[in-house]
Amino acid sequence: MEDYSKFKQQARAIYRLMLLVLFFMAITAAGVVYLVSNPDLSSFRSGSADMEYVEIKEVEEDDFDKIVNGIHQRTGLVEAEGLMAVVNNCTNCHSALLITQNRMNHERWLTTIRWMQETQNLWDLGKNEEIIINYLVSNYPPEKKGRRASLKDIEWYEYQE
Repeated sequence: MEDYSKFKQQARAIYRLMLLVLFFMAITAAGVVYLVSNPDLSSFRSGSADMEYVEIKEVEEDDFDKIVNGIHQRTGLVEAEGLMAVVNNCTNCHSALLITQNRMNHERWLTTIRWMQETQNLWDLGKNEEIIINYLVSNYPPEKKGRRASLKDIEWYEYQE
């Protein structure tokens, strides 16, 4: 009988502890819901806060594909035949900077496109493939890199200790 009463006391203690934990979880959940619905906690601020409104300028279609001085403003690519095919097919997955830094010939661009199709889930470009490659080869061909040009017209001075 004594064991039964001891067991009953322990069960009540566990029950009270569970109620206490459940109560704190409910308070925490209510606080989280309040923070999500009102993140600035404005009801706890004293006085009225001045709200600053920022006007968001809607991007018009004209501005979206605007070209200034032969450069497509959104991407930085050179304006030429095939530009929009490149913008529509290439910049969906990566930045236009990746195009401008990788200057290649026709064969290397084609190999790169095949690699992207095999490993990066690039879709079949169809008739756009030749347009894209011609644009890239015309505007972003390989650069010849050599030695730095010799310095000219430099006034040298004598080092004095």
